[in-house]
Amino acid sequence: MLFSLPAQPPVAEVTHLDARKTAPNVFSGEWPDRKITSVHSPQLHSFRVAKPRAQALVYAGGGYTKLIYDKEGLEVALWLNSLAIDAHILVHRLPGADSGTGGVYNKGIALMDGQVALRALEVNDASLPLFHVGLSSGGHMAGVMACQPSSLDVRGGLIAYAPINANHRDHKYPETKADYPPVQKQDFYDDWAIGLEDHPHGLPHCPLFLAYALQDRSVPVQHALNLLQAASRNGLTVDAHIFGTAPHGFALRSLDGTQANWPALAQDWFMRRIDN
Repeated sequence: MLFSLPAQPPVAEVTHLDARKTAPNVFSGEWPDRKITSVHSPQLHSFRVAKPRAQALVYAGGGYTKLIYDKEGLEVALWLNSLAIDAHILVHRLPGADSGTGGVYNKGIALMDGQVALRALEVNDASLPLFHVGLSSGGHMAGVMACQPSSLDVRGGLIAYAPINANHRDHKYPETKADYPPVQKQDFYDDWAIGLEDHPHGLPHCPLFLAYALQDRSVPVQHALNLLQAASRNGLTVDAHIFGTAPHGFALRSLDGTQANWPALAQDWFMRRIDN
């Protein structure tokens, strides 16, 4: 691992993004492998440092059916803290999941929660430059959020092994891949294919750092290659790193292969973007 985790998880500063009373969020598992299996109360979980140089919105993966809270959320936040970056984990609702009120959440629910979170940072933390940081499906969220207008000084987006565009119905890789249930999740992927010129609203407004695995069968590298082609043609700034032996979900734990140096590469990228 990149650094030693504490014996117990640190306590977050919690900001509620929806004032309405709802059912509680449901955690499963034990630290450091907790997941959030049901989200009814969208929140920001903030972890701050004494002298921050920047801030980040962190998006955990989980295929939009759950949130891999510790491995792809809190551990990432603690790593960012070590780089003097305040980290805010977005606990967002999940498209197509049980709403707790007799229906299901609509296709845009995660984006809506992200936009509310962005507005909260604009009010409370406007002086710090912002990064969007996401792994796996959280990387797709980071890409979506990097396309949103903001009054904040957005310096970049970090996206790791994320299904950013080749889950779209018209751009599937492989072509025979089935649609993703529930339908609201598939519709969200269709609405937000990040890095495809056919969907210009999905071209991020900020520089990107990509970390992908060449042999990843869960998220094929074609997602990154599609974005790079569009970036080359449209003058987007993208630093891309593709690791030949990395597994899907390498995060900050599986660092025993060619991906071992990706956190150092990302750290250098953060510092350059902060100093820019």
